[in-house]
Amino acid sequence: MAAERIIVSVLGKDRVGIIAGVASVLAEHQVNILDISQTILQEFLAMIMIADISRCPVDLPTLKEHLAAKGKELGVRIDAQHEDIFLYMHRI
Repeated sequence: MAAERIIVSVLGKDRVGIIAGVASVLAEHQVNILDISQTILQEFLAMIMIADISRCPVDLPTLKEHLAAKGKELGVRIDAQHEDIFLYMHRI
């Protein structure tokens, strides 16, 4: 089965549990985190994940809803988009 990748971005005020919260939603949906990068800019967290959704039992819009709900709970903004869309939007 070929990887089907998404880009997940998380932005907001840093606090304990953000990474765990995002990772738990992804794990619950059989999404494998392939790479992760994060930085703290003063008190703000900026995180990007590349994840494989090829085994995810729900469609991307539903997964995005679950991530957005977790983001609301954590006080951060979580967005996800298919890798193809991300690459198309950020081409030079």
